[in-house]
Amino acid sequence: MTDSKYFTTNKKGEIFELKAELNNEKKEKRKEAVKKVIAAMTVGKDVSSLFPDVVNCMQTDNLELKKLVYLYLMNYAKSQPDMAIMAVNSFDCEDPNPLIRALAVRTMGCIRVDKITEYLCEPLRKCLKDEDPYVRKTAAVCVAKLHDINAQMVEDQGFLDSLRDLIADSNPMVVANAVAALSEISESHPNSNLLDLNPQNINKLLTALNECTEWGQIFILDCLSNYNPKDEREAQSICERVTPRLSHANSAVVLSAVKVLMKFLELLPKESDYYNTLLKKLSPPLVTLLSGEPEVQYVALRNINLIVQKRPEILKQEIKVFFVKYNDPIYVKLEKLDIMIRLASQANIAQVLAELKEYATEVDVDFVRKAVRAIGRCAIKVEQSAERCVSTLLDLIQTKVNYVVQEAIVVIRDIFRKYPNKYESIIATLCENLDSLDEPDARAAMIWIVGEYAERIDNADELLESFLEGFHDESTQVQLTLLTAIVKLFLKKPSETQELVQQVLSLATQEVVLSEKPLISEETDLIEPTLLDELICHIGSLASVYHKPPNAFVEGSHGIHRKHLPIQHSSTETGESPVSGGPTATMEQPHVIPSQGDLLGDLLNLDLGPTVNVPQVSSMQMGAVDLLGGGLDSLLGGDLGGGVGGSPAVGQNFIPSSVPNTFAPSPTPAALSSGLNDLFELSTGMAVTAGGYVIPKTVWLPAVKAKGLEICGTFSRRQGHMYMDMTFTNKALQHMSDFAIQFNKNSFGMIPTSPLPIHTPLMPSQSIEVSLPLNTIGPVAVKNNIDVFYFSGLIPLNIFFVEDGKMERQVFLATWKDIPNENELQYQIKECHLNADTVSGKLQSNNIYTIAKRNVEGQDMLYQSLKLTNGIWILAELRIQPGNPNYTLSLKCRAPEVSQYVYQVYDSVLKN
Repeated sequence: MTDSKYFTTNKKGEIFELKAELNNEKKEKRKEAVKKVIAAMTVGKDVSSLFPDVVNCMQTDNLELKKLVYLYLMNYAKSQPDMAIMAVNSFDCEDPNPLIRALAVRTMGCIRVDKITEYLCEPLRKCLKDEDPYVRKTAAVCVAKLHDINAQMVEDQGFLDSLRDLIADSNPMVVANAVAALSEISESHPNSNLLDLNPQNINKLLTALNECTEWGQIFILDCLSNYNPKDEREAQSICERVTPRLSHANSAVVLSAVKVLMKFLELLPKESDYYNTLLKKLSPPLVTLLSGEPEVQYVALRNINLIVQKRPEILKQEIKVFFVKYNDPIYVKLEKLDIMIRLASQANIAQVLAELKEYATEVDVDFVRKAVRAIGRCAIKVEQSAERCVSTLLDLIQTKVNYVVQEAIVVIRDIFRKYPNKYESIIATLCENLDSLDEPDARAAMIWIVGEYAERIDNADELLESFLEGFHDESTQVQLTLLTAIVKLFLKKPSETQELVQQVLSLATQEVVLSEKPLISEETDLIEPTLLDELICHIGSLASVYHKPPNAFVEGSHGIHRKHLPIQHSSTETGESPVSGGPTATMEQPHVIPSQGDLLGDLLNLDLGPTVNVPQVSSMQMGAVDLLGGGLDSLLGGDLGGGVGGSPAVGQNFIPSSVPNTFAPSPTPAALSSGLNDLFELSTGMAVTAGGYVIPKTVWLPAVKAKGLEICGTFSRRQGHMYMDMTFTNKALQHMSDFAIQFNKNSFGMIPTSPLPIHTPLMPSQSIEVSLPLNTIGPVAVKNNIDVFYFSGLIPLNIFFVEDGKMERQVFLATWKDIPNENELQYQIKECHLNADTVSGKLQSNNIYTIAKRNVEGQDMLYQSLKLTNGIWILAELRIQPGNPNYTLSLKCRAPEVSQYVYQVYDSVLKN
């Protein structure tokens, strides 16, 4: 009889009977009783009261019974931690049978109770050094589980060092499990080098690779993909030893091997024979993956989609394997179709078009639509095939199938734009189908064609007027296209269409700007390059199926270290990411002369009144006035931020529609750090410009986070005005327009004084330089036609230094005495080799004015003043000892927390 009988009983008093059976002298009775307990536990009954009785059954030689008791123990250890501690002490970690020792250590790792962890240390330490490899490999995984419960204890007990030692183990499965455990632990410590990948360890891993089980091979291959070889020769050596894994029966092993090879291909010279040989070797295993079950095919296709975007030459000869089969599920069909277009070329376009025409007669509407769109993509991608594609599309229009006709008109519109004055002879055929168009995309496409070629269509005004009758019922897309088309018609036939133009302008609610047409490209759905490089590093994982980075769909993954492809001739340090935001300079901490007190509290007491000749000491008590309209929260939460994704923060309004397209930044939570740092933090390194120093542009919004839009920027001050200098780059494959801008609330009240001067669409691969004048009276966010995207930018303090910051000598002296001594802070500016006059000149170009210069005991003393846009004065004494590269800077200010950032300005200006 099967064990199903244990799930059928439902007697009263069952717990009492089970208790008696568990204490029966006969082993078989006890085993039966434990099975009944596990069955009851499985269906949700509470059998925790039997804990001591079940644990007593642990002392047995029967492996099956021991497993059942351990299963019970894992389930109820949380509710009975004190009893579980007693049970842990009786685990058979020294049993002569290695299977029992391994079972004991595996159970230890599954008891996720913090109170018990300290009792596991000693048994685990013994098992890590056990003579049997099965026990050692089980113990290695247990370390990772224990680390998840109590990371600090695992580090203190030296278990991480034990794991590293296991990488040199003689048994390949122990090596694989040690690598898996270290990889798991390192995910929670992205900046640590736990695996210590060096040529010696890599050689050990490659040796173990040949003898591991298939899952062990996956762990090792994934680990190898994180290694950056020091040179081309080492990369080739690793590739040669990984290549045999491509013929493995397990598809996960194959994809992991492909991932390693795709990464290391970056380091091999393209002209080398080995590079081309490796490309040829990658093709057969990928093709073989397509002979599996549909689900495996889909995963393989999603990975292949990434691979052909990065290196289409790998599969350029294999396009036939991506031809759709009649019994393929729709998700496989659509993915094959996408890859087929990516591989289309002049050599195979005839085959591809024949296939696509066949697909356009299928019964699945979504598939047919995509097939028709694919024909248009072929025409745009392979110019020589355009005429044949247009002919095919005309044949499909003749079928009079509504959704086929509409999709065909949409793609023909793109073909007209790509190849002007070549295929206009078919316009008459298109116009015949005008009445059957009911989808916005198709209607907009037809209207565009009529407006663009109005001079060739005799009744163009009548056709457009027919669309005008239901203007208010049309989608915005159709309305705007219709407005543009009628204006074009008017420009070509002004005398005949004046009334039509007046009619559409009275109906339209916003003006239209005739601008350069967007670039037409076949590759409109390519993945953005930086995201593609990251996804290549995740081949064989869910990220490669979703085509999203892990942090986009894994909860709590914000700490995951982002992966990047290696760069040829990169740093020899392993594990170093070749793509980084640049080093963050750590400025020297100041020597504080007096106590600073409550700095943030003091900042609320700033003198923000109008400029006066003698700065007055504010008599306000802290908190008496809300300077920013939002209290301390608005001060600390309002670093200058920009946004493009999601939606603007509550309470923000974009600049109204009367202002042309601009962007609006809004800080993401990750961008907010600690209050004042957000407001004043300086980047390191500055470059000379006329009048002052400007921090080099940095990437504020990477393209991978903004659907292909990249924004680099900096801040500058010119002729008494502040500017936000930005470079907008379109790295996507569609045009961008409708830009709009707004600033978040910030302590200096910065707002743009004019809209963003981006009046024409931003084409793919195009960059535009924008200089936005700023004013200091209020609250930044950015949007475009694609989305709203959030970013933040740190403002260098020196752009707030105003031109009227030079004090009179007597005022300087009186103010210095008036500011309390505890507000004076002292800093060291190191390694600066300039004389006093040069220093004075460089600082004056940044609105730091020298009031007086004295020579005291061979030291040059410069007394200087500067003023911020919000009325704060800062007084400085700079001591320069000839021959000594270290200067002493003393700063006095009513808001001493500003002094740190003023010091950073001094340091940056004088060292550039």
